[in-house]
Amino acid sequence: MSTGWRIEVDTDRCIGSGSCVGMAPAHFRMESGLAAPVSATVEENEAVIDAAESCPVEAIAVRDDDGTVIAPS
Repeated sequence: MSTGWRIEVDTDRCIGSGSCVGMAPAHFRMESGLAAPVSATVEENEAVIDAAESCPVEAIAVRDDDGTVIAPS
């Protein structure tokens, strides 16, 4: 049984562009100028993939419940 996807933001890489918040505001927010997931786990959602893929520095990783990276590809 899938527990959904895990969202991780590498705060050392994040430059605070906010593109993830613009693409998936239900899943990302800005904290102290950097991106942060609203929740560490989410239901499978294409907007989360789009946000990870659009990050200019690939600071967002989306993983399935066995740890396999789904995005960015």
